[in-house]
Amino acid sequence: MQFFSSMKNVIFELMFWDKICGQQPLKNQLQNSIKEHRISHAQLFVGSEGSGTLAMAIAYAQTILSSGNSKIAPQKLINLQHPDLHFSFPMTTTDQVKKALSKNYLADWRTFLHEQPYGTYLDWMKQIGAEKKQGLINADEADEVIKTLSLNAYEGGYKVMLIWLPELFNTSAANKLLKIIEEPPTNTIFLLVTEREDLILPTILSRCQLVKVPRLTSSDVSEFLVKQHQVLASTASELAVVSQGNIRHALGLLHHDNALYEQYFITWVRKAFMAAKTPVVLKDLLTWSTELSAWSRDEQKSFLAYCSEVFRQALLKNYATNELVSLEIKTDGFKWQGFAPFIHGANVQEILTELNEASYHIERNANSKFVLFDLSIKLTRYLHRKNA
Repeated sequence: MQFFSSMKNVIFELMFWDKICGQQPLKNQLQNSIKEHRISHAQLFVGSEGSGTLAMAIAYAQTILSSGNSKIAPQKLINLQHPDLHFSFPMTTTDQVKKALSKNYLADWRTFLHEQPYGTYLDWMKQIGAEKKQGLINADEADEVIKTLSLNAYEGGYKVMLIWLPELFNTSAANKLLKIIEEPPTNTIFLLVTEREDLILPTILSRCQLVKVPRLTSSDVSEFLVKQHQVLASTASELAVVSQGNIRHALGLLHHDNALYEQYFITWVRKAFMAAKTPVVLKDLLTWSTELSAWSRDEQKSFLAYCSEVFRQALLKNYATNELVSLEIKTDGFKWQGFAPFIHGANVQEILTELNEASYHIERNANSKFVLFDLSIKLTRYLHRKNA
């Protein structure tokens, strides 16, 4: 009987991991750390959007809690309802929720994780009907975390507190949590999850062991799309290239036609190139920014990700690696040989960095019209920079 119970737990543990795209070496590393009883009390999972940081941390937490002599059905872990698995995440007040505490959003949170395991901050704020508000982890939430962890574990084993996006601690919350993260109660594990290590307070960062979640490979993304979403292999390969290791972006592109993105990209780079010598064209860039600001924030982010890939492909073309250029632009009048020479080692990194920063600020509810216009002004300078 004990053998069958053990086998059942193994099967359930595999279920925690098998729907996570790629990352097999890291999966093995984390699973081995549990088997070998090398579980650090505070760990910070760091990875770019769509790499699976949150999904990975949750699978790790589930496996930690299932590794003991659990009397609770493993299904409780799969449903994220285990009494020793706790969550803290950014939130705000809404018409339905008057006190901004994570425990008041748990039903929405579980739905979000099951439906969008690669979801972003913006996806979460949409989930709770607060996409126009700023979500934070506040001082009251910090008090709630401390109170929760002061209680004994329900099963007498580990307690796991998973904190998503700790860069959104306000100052008071961060100060309250510093001591308990550094010296947690016995058998208490903190798993913090972020996409922006650079925005984490140094005092928090210094108390955590880093778990680097690498960007997904194109083959990982392609295989995931084929197996989990029944996408044709040829389509999956193209989406994998364009998404640049962001499975969330790849899934978003499944039902999107790039024609509109092509049109707006080509207009943008042409106007930006002209504006350096013809300042009156700045009005056209302002119009362009205004039009894009009317799109949903999700569409704006998706467009900026598409732009990033076009610039990367242009760099490949410029350095005569034609066999790696896999993105086709069908808009009349666009030619890679005319565009690619303007994207080179002296400007591509700055362009990609600015696109990434613009996407981040748009997600965090900044005025997208101003963000996009500022990005456009910077692009006018970068396009005219000479290659060293």
